[in-house]
Amino acid sequence: MTYDILTALLLFAFVSSITPGPNNLMLMASGANFGFARTIPHMLGVGIGFVVMVALVGVGLMQVFDRYPIAHTVLAVASVTYLLWLAWKVANAGAPDEGEGTGGTPMTFLQAAAFQWVNPKAWTMALTAVTLYAPDRSLTAVLLVSAAFGAVNLPCVSSWTVLGQQMRRLLTSPARLTAFNWTMAGLLVLSLYPVVAPMVSAG
Repeated sequence: MTYDILTALLLFAFVSSITPGPNNLMLMASGANFGFARTIPHMLGVGIGFVVMVALVGVGLMQVFDRYPIAHTVLAVASVTYLLWLAWKVANAGAPDEGEGTGGTPMTFLQAAAFQWVNPKAWTMALTAVTLYAPDRSLTAVLLVSAAFGAVNLPCVSSWTVLGQQMRRLLTSPARLTAFNWTMAGLLVLSLYPVVAPMVSAG
């Protein structure tokens, strides 16, 4: 991989990781509701889980989509269903000091890592990265793409947690926190548009 291609890969990894998406919106909501420290497992799950996902997509999972186009539809339906459920959890998250309620605890490491497999943006990022920067799907190229995201993704997604944590200063009343959570839930639902729109038009 040449220097120019590596630079382009790092830029792609940065832009795709820093822009809004389900991971970043949920991390921002978690930072606001639970603070930075309690969201660390969630952040690590996103960062490490996505790197593993890119590697597995590169070494063979892309062939599943090539051979079985129905897999795209199955993935889309699963993603929409799960994200709608997560949006409901975010909308009904309790205040940070509440021990009960729908959103009483932040997402765990394993939950965040597993979420990457039903995250439409994560799939788009992984498939695009492997297609553009590891077209031969050699192990070396795939591992390099994965390493690039490993270096860039975690700092990017962590910045959204910091942003959410800073917003806690404004969310000093239950009404403000509820409004914030419902806004985040609404944005999470809107992030499904690129997935739902093709399904509707095809139908």
